[in-house]
Amino acid sequence: MRPINKTVLTAIAATGFMAAPALAACENITLGSAISLTGKYATNGVHAKNGYEYAIQKLKDAGGIKVGDKCYNFNVIYYDDESKGDRGATLAERLINQDKVQYMLGPYSSGLTKAIAPVTEKYKIPMVEAEGASRSLFNKGRKYLFAVLSTSEQYLASAITLAAEKAKASGKALGDVKVAIAVENDPFSLDIRAGVLDDSKKQGMKVVIDEKLPRDLSDMSAILTKVKLLKPDVLVISGHSKGAATGVRQIGEMNIDVPMIAMTHCEAADVTGKFPKASEGILCSTQWAETLAYKDDLMGTAAEYEQGFKAAFPEYKNKTVPYQVAQASAAVQVFADAFTRAGSLDKDKIRDALAATDLATFYGQIKFAEAGNNIAKPMVLRQIQGGKYNVVAPSKFASHKLDWPRKAK
Repeated sequence: MRPINKTVLTAIAATGFMAAPALAACENITLGSAISLTGKYATNGVHAKNGYEYAIQKLKDAGGIKVGDKCYNFNVIYYDDESKGDRGATLAERLINQDKVQYMLGPYSSGLTKAIAPVTEKYKIPMVEAEGASRSLFNKGRKYLFAVLSTSEQYLASAITLAAEKAKASGKALGDVKVAIAVENDPFSLDIRAGVLDDSKKQGMKVVIDEKLPRDLSDMSAILTKVKLLKPDVLVISGHSKGAATGVRQIGEMNIDVPMIAMTHCEAADVTGKFPKASEGILCSTQWAETLAYKDDLMGTAAEYEQGFKAAFPEYKNKTVPYQVAQASAAVQVFADAFTRAGSLDKDKIRDALAATDLATFYGQIKFAEAGNNIAKPMVLRQIQGGKYNVVAPSKFASHKLDWPRKAK
C-alpha cells in the first residue's frame, strides 16, 4: 500500500492494507491520530502512519485483540495536521468531540505532541505516542501520555563519548577537542543541544559553534562556512528529516571535512540513497536497528519485523527501515497489550493498564516511568559504512567497529 499524502484535511478510516480479510467475529476499537501527511514533517508522518497500519494488520492476522471474552481489531481515524501544532490541537479536539475517539495514537515530532498533549490530558484520553522524545513532554505531571521511545537528550550522547574515547586514544587532550552544534529551534532538537552541551562540559571539551538552523531547514551553508573556518573535531546536527537531507547535501557540496559528524533522522531522510558519497562515515542516532536482539511473539525478531514490513510496503525494499516506522508499530502493540490486560474498553482502566506496562517487543523493552516516558530501552548509534547503517555504539550493541576519522568524499 502506498503512503497516503493529501494536500487538504483528510479523514481516513484505516481498513487494512494486505489481502487477508479481517476476522468477521471481531469488533472494532477506533483510535484517532492527527499526523503530518503534508508540510515539513510529512516524510516522517507517513513513516509513522505506515508503522501504525502494519502493526494493526499484524494483530488482525493473528486473530485480533482479546478483551475479556471478545475479540477486537483496531481501526484508525487519521487527520492531516499539516505539520502545524495549532492545527494538530484543533484536530485532536475534533477527534474527541465529534468522532468520539477515546484512545489516541500520537502525532509526529515533539512539537506536535506538545501541542496535542494538553488536549488529550484535558479530556482524560490515553495517548500512546512514538515520535515525541523531548524531555519537556514528561515534566508536566501528565497522567494520560505514554511514549515508547527514549527521550531526546540521549540521542547523540554516544557521539560525545566516542569523540572523547578517540581523543584519548590519539593522545589529544580533551580540552583541545572542539565541538560544533547546529540544531532546529524546536523542543526535540533543543533537548539534543542541551544533552550535547552537558556531555561536552563534563568531558571538558570546547563548544566553538552553537547555532540554530534556519526556520525552513533548507540552507545551512552559513553555519558550515563557520565549520570550515573553525575546524571542529565533532559536528552535531539535528533538524528532523529535512534538516538531515540539507545537512548531508551541503556537507558534500562544500567539502566539509570533520573527523566526526553525528546527526538525527538519517534513515528517514534516506541520505544514503540521495547522497551516497556525502553521507559516508556519518554517525546516525537511532531508537532501533534490525540487527538488535529484540523479539516478541507477534513481530518475531527485529530482523523479521524489517523483512515483514518491507514485504507489506515494497517502497522500502531497497532502504533501511527508519526507526520511526518501528516505534509506531510498537505503540500499537502497547495499546493492544493494555486492552488485553485491562479486560475492558473503559478509557481509565486502559490508562491504568498502560501505566503498568512492562512489555518485551521487537523494538525493545517498554516500561513507563510515572511521567510516561520509556525507561527500559537505550539508544544506539549507527555509522554509514559502504552505504549501510552499522551499529557502532554503545559497544555492547555494536555490530561493527567505528571508522574514524571520517574520510570526506
